[in-house]
Amino acid sequence: MPTKPAPIKKAAKKEPAKKEEKAPEPAPAPEPAPEPAPAEAAPAAAEAEAAPAEAAPAEAAPAEGDAAAPAAEEPKAPTPPPADAEATDDAAAAAEPAEPEEPKAPTPPPPPPKEPTSAPLDLFVEDKNDTSVTIIWSQPETIGVTGLDGYTIEVCKEGTEDWKAVNEDLQKSCRYVIKNLTTGDRLKIRVVAVNAGGRSPPVALPEAVLVKEVADRPKVRLPRFLRQRYVAYVGDKINLTIPFTGKPKPVVSWTKNGTPLDTKRVNIRSTDRDSILFIRASERDDSGVYEMCVKVEDFEDKASLTLQIVELPGPPASVKIADTWGFNVALEWTPPSDNGNTDITGYTIQKADKKTGDWYTVLDHYHRLNATVSDLIMGNTYKFRVFSENKCGISEEAAMTKTEATIQKTGSVLFSHNLTFSTLLLLKSFVILNFSHSGIDYKPPDYKEHDFSEAPKFTTSLSDRSTTVGYSTKLLCSVRGHPKPKIEWMKNQMIIGDDPKFRQITVQGICSLEIRKPGNFDGGVYTCRAKNDHGESTVSCKLEVKQPVIADAEKK
Repeated sequence: MPTKPAPIKKAAKKEPAKKEEKAPEPAPAPEPAPEPAPAEAAPAAAEAEAAPAEAAPAEAAPAEGDAAAPAAEEPKAPTPPPADAEATDDAAAAAEPAEPEEPKAPTPPPPPPKEPTSAPLDLFVEDKNDTSVTIIWSQPETIGVTGLDGYTIEVCKEGTEDWKAVNEDLQKSCRYVIKNLTTGDRLKIRVVAVNAGGRSPPVALPEAVLVKEVADRPKVRLPRFLRQRYVAYVGDKINLTIPFTGKPKPVVSWTKNGTPLDTKRVNIRSTDRDSILFIRASERDDSGVYEMCVKVEDFEDKASLTLQIVELPGPPASVKIADTWGFNVALEWTPPSDNGNTDITGYTIQKADKKTGDWYTVLDHYHRLNATVSDLIMGNTYKFRVFSENKCGISEEAAMTKTEATIQKTGSVLFSHNLTFSTLLLLKSFVILNFSHSGIDYKPPDYKEHDFSEAPKFTTSLSDRSTTVGYSTKLLCSVRGHPKPKIEWMKNQMIIGDDPKFRQITVQGICSLEIRKPGNFDGGVYTCRAKNDHGESTVSCKLEVKQPVIADAEKK
């Protein structure tokens, strides 16, 4: 019996080691005892714990001989613990709280890849001239998280691929002027967007650009006063400016009556915007139709002006005494051969008594080619002359009658074989007058003078008005009456008088009251009163003065 406790001591030693290998725990559970140990085993177990060094050779002892092997293998198969014991161990291990783990810092996301933007959009030419081209475009549709640093503008001549950047620094805006170009070159243009990811695909113009000014249709802007006949006097200085438009600079040409201008007489000075026709001292020969033509490539525009140089007319071609009877002389004449390059507007007829030789005007601004001079003095001899007249004035010389007319003292009527129709009419009236003096009494009718007296009466009344503070306004009405009525203006039944704020004018029955820059207190009822010896009359209106409307932006 003394040999049986050794296996129990050995099994008790092995069990904790197996549990440590399966799951290390902070406090291992107590080992279950499969069998109750006899009393003798307790001292043996205590001896085994006190001297573990002695147990080690005992474990290795079975390897020395085959006879001891069965004794060593026997404690290796102890009775398995009950299932309840194992479940109790697992529940105890699960019930024990796990040690808290230390928080870990979040892992930063990987940096985004640096990619270039998409190509810029909508590239086209905004303007161009003979030395520069202006282009505009839109930003790329896809820019990316790295943003957009700017644009590079590149050009190359047509037929080559030698692209060169024209901007040293990146262009921030979507508009760029390519300067210092050679006129006539054909250039290909493209734009590249640049960011941290590099260059985007380029956007290029579909066609090469020809460096020259854009051709705008030419247009002559003829001033209004030149659209009608332009009249000037001989010796005047002519200086006419005719503006025009067109791009590039139009080619200007002038003609007169369909033929090139005489540069000795007419000077032409043309700029980019207008053309000047200059004549230092005008002459009659400068009259005519001048035509101005402006041309850009295949487009042209024309405008014409009529220049008329006028002067005093010459005298009538001839003048003669057609008839003489009683105290009258009939004259006839022909138009002048030189009208001064303008229409004849009339004639001036003068007479002179042979005794004194002084000339007196009988008729002026006379339009017909014959006239009768009456009220001549009996017994005197007269000579006559006629002047021509146009818009420049009266001719310097006159046509004079070659014969003279003598008024007979006897008062007899000398008939001529060649009487004009006007002469016969005068003769008829002369005969009727002779009959009236021969015994027939003529009693003129008794006319009663009409009484034109009238009380004032307004033919146009005042109308209600509204105005804004600071903007002058005017009230108008019209009145009639005889004698001329006296006009008074009133505001709210108070006579305005000579207040400098108001201006009162009455001309030909038209009455006006001007209110200069009215204020807030100038509104009210205005009355115009007209009165004379036969009565008075009034008209009234209401004037409203409003405050100016202030925009919201100005209020802020």
